[in-house]
Amino acid sequence: MQRDNVVKSVSRALDIIALVGMKKGGLGVTEIANQIDINKSSVFRTLSTLVQYGYIEQDHETGKYKLGLKFLEISSKLLESIDLRTEAMPFLQKLENKTNEVIHLVVYDQGEVVYIEKLEGNETLRTHSKVGKRAPMHCTSVGKAILSHLPESDVLAILNRKGLPYHTDHTITSTEEFLRELKQIRQRGYALDLEENEYGITCIAAPVFDHLGNVVAAVSISGPTTRMTTERLNQLGPIMIQTSQQISARLGHVK
Repeated sequence: MQRDNVVKSVSRALDIIALVGMKKGGLGVTEIANQIDINKSSVFRTLSTLVQYGYIEQDHETGKYKLGLKFLEISSKLLESIDLRTEAMPFLQKLENKTNEVIHLVVYDQGEVVYIEKLEGNETLRTHSKVGKRAPMHCTSVGKAILSHLPESDVLAILNRKGLPYHTDHTITSTEEFLRELKQIRQRGYALDLEENEYGITCIAAPVFDHLGNVVAAVSISGPTTRMTTERLNQLGPIMIQTSQQISARLGHVK
């Protein structure tokens, strides 16, 4: 929409809100007027209206204006209405179209991951995963992606409760080695499952964060090891990171 087609008073109010929101200590009328080239009387009238509705507050000690608590009320309602599967779906579909492989979205629950979405891709792959099914964290790329961003005390508590049971010859069963693996994942930005859960299946995953910066989910690509070569995994790594960041942004996460 062209700026000439918008309501000028609304546009002015939004400009002022955006400007005030950028300054932690708030701004005075003169500062605002100088920065957006509006006369001080117009700025004052707009601020007075915004104050009346709770969108702007005035610090009575400094006289400066800052964002009001009304924004917290609105943002909390918005965040409550966000559905992870709905917000993630466009990015999962894009990932499926780009790779033609199986795409998973999982959440963390009681020391395990739960599959909440699965896109089959166009290539044939026989895997045990399905929506609603639970899976261990220590030998899946999605599980490791999530664990890598949990406090170490939480990780150790999960390992003490669930252990590191053997699934294949490639499963990491040493706590020390597993903690080193999680450190590498944090540094790299994505996790790998190199036939650690199922023979013949290789997966790559990245974590998803909510508006508070907490890890809440993970997204992954799964394919046969014959296709998921080291070269391809290196190519998919940045794509996974970008996808997880895009989903996180839809959940309100600011990096």
